[in-house]
Amino acid sequence: MADKEKTADATDKIVAGAAKLQLDEATGEMVSKSELKKRLQKRQKKEAEAKRKAEAAAVPSKPAATSTPKAEEPVNTTPPPTIFEVGFLDDVYKERPMESVVTRFPPEPNGYLHIGHAKAISINFGFAKFHGGKCNLRFDDTNPEAEEEKYFTAIEEMVAWLGFKPDKVTYSSDNFDELYLMAEKLISKGRAYVCYCTDVEINEQRGGKDRGARSQCKHSTQSVEYNLAEFRAMRDGKYKPREACLRMLQDITDGNPQMWDLIAYRILDQAHHRTGDKWKIYPTYDFTHCICDSFEGITHSLCTTEFIQSRVSYEWLNKQLEVYEPMQREYGRLSLTGTMLSKRKIAKLVNEGIVRGWDDPRLYTLIGIKRRGVPPGAILEFVSELGVTTSPSIVQITRFEQTIRRYLERTVPRLMLVLDPVRVVIEDAEELDLDIPFSPKFKTMGNHTVRFTKTVYIERTDFREVDSPDYFRLAPGKSVGLLQVPYPVKAVSFTKDGDKVTEIKAVFDKSGKKPKTYIHWVPEGSRGVEVRLHNPLFKSEKPESAEGGFLNDLSENSEEIYPNAMIESGFEEVKARAPWPEAAGEDGKGKGGLESVRFQAMRVAYMTVDSVDSTDDKIVLNRIVSLKEDEGKSK
Repeated sequence: MADKEKTADATDKIVAGAAKLQLDEATGEMVSKSELKKRLQKRQKKEAEAKRKAEAAAVPSKPAATSTPKAEEPVNTTPPPTIFEVGFLDDVYKERPMESVVTRFPPEPNGYLHIGHAKAISINFGFAKFHGGKCNLRFDDTNPEAEEEKYFTAIEEMVAWLGFKPDKVTYSSDNFDELYLMAEKLISKGRAYVCYCTDVEINEQRGGKDRGARSQCKHSTQSVEYNLAEFRAMRDGKYKPREACLRMLQDITDGNPQMWDLIAYRILDQAHHRTGDKWKIYPTYDFTHCICDSFEGITHSLCTTEFIQSRVSYEWLNKQLEVYEPMQREYGRLSLTGTMLSKRKIAKLVNEGIVRGWDDPRLYTLIGIKRRGVPPGAILEFVSELGVTTSPSIVQITRFEQTIRRYLERTVPRLMLVLDPVRVVIEDAEELDLDIPFSPKFKTMGNHTVRFTKTVYIERTDFREVDSPDYFRLAPGKSVGLLQVPYPVKAVSFTKDGDKVTEIKAVFDKSGKKPKTYIHWVPEGSRGVEVRLHNPLFKSEKPESAEGGFLNDLSENSEEIYPNAMIESGFEEVKARAPWPEAAGEDGKGKGGLESVRFQAMRVAYMTVDSVDSTDDKIVLNRIVSLKEDEGKSK
């Protein structure tokens, strides 16, 4: 009983906002009474102005003896500048203008990408494309202990889904032989040494946790010959992990921690997915990244501001090795409040069964966002709207959803979906075919046919057993409009099974009186579907700050399931014509998965087909975003 009441309350919340909506006959949209009033007044004003101008044009005007005809001002059709034409990224290019721009997106293949990576992908690929250059996808695969093939595959898929194609797919491990020779070169120049210190000792040399006085490692004065011999011994397996490492001889007195004799090579007792057991030693990010940028001829190495201190060591190492020097510049990273992007914390949610997996639609991994149905074009639009500066973009989820909502409004068709159906038998109805547009605003989406039947199904919360003056939907003796149906219907009786209404008897109301509101419906024989409404996974904007840890901030209502929903027949055509829309990595028929079957369920939400749990016999729908931002949330 409690579950039924909870389900009814949840459904009511979804449709209650639409309960008082009225039909704008000019556009076919359902809008609030106040909005409709504003629209009508605006149209009346336009009509009056047009009439006044027409009357003025009919009266001959006196020629002005000395007046000069005023030239008509041209209409500005120039599109607004992109993020690559103004601001930070424009300044970066002007700092190093190149005929052949080469960038790279260099993820570590040790986890799934998240929304922040979408900004990095958009910037690196977009910057190169805008300047007629090339962008490589380079896997920074220097840590075999954390890398798995599934991450390589998922990263490539996400780059393609966002609409980008790398000029080349490269791997840091492609350069292991050359990187090793570079390490020996650095040793030979007296700028690297083999160190046998423990992690604690290295930390103390760097001033300890209190960042006190720093000291030079005692091994830094070893001869070049000794360091070369010991480095080769590391390579040949003489030492176990953590017994020795190769460190760069930088400047321990420098105020930048990235110059405190960083580790260049460490020993790992782990086979590599591409090079097998060939290597016992592996280069670190600090050693590998700048050299691989140099090897690939990267002109602009664009990364987030967490690497701003690393620019010094990046430039130092390339200068020491006397190789081509790319230019590194840093922009602010993108993160969302109200969620978790940490791989470790998401792994905890997955491992404890709190979410379905790394692709759960409530997560902000890119595979989760994709499964939720967010179009790749909406993500790119979001990045563009935020712009690119050196300041981090810390954005509320609601801001992201606003962009998605605006994008979907103009790109997806509309259908009727009933979450919690109750049967309505219209006793004097006759069956007929209704020609219904997929969008009242965008005629190019076309029309589809829906069979109107004597029995239809409406939302359970669109009917009340007892009427009230402030209620405008169906009740005994009260009429309500059915979307696209010629006449309103009036409830005359209903039957119940226990506390649950099972059937409503109704007749057409042919009095000619306009209904105060319209509700959606589906005909008899409509397809049954399961609907999942995903809400925020966490209760607060900062789950990591919750007392007792982020798991204590989990929402009990992050997912609502309607197992017996029904959808109209137009769904089959929408599914066949997917992707909606054709954009980014889904730029042609059949190029998107099931998650590209997107539509607006009128008065309910924007929906998509779940790409994991849907089958030919059972369709599962996910809510992408609500039709409007929930009341009570900050904007």
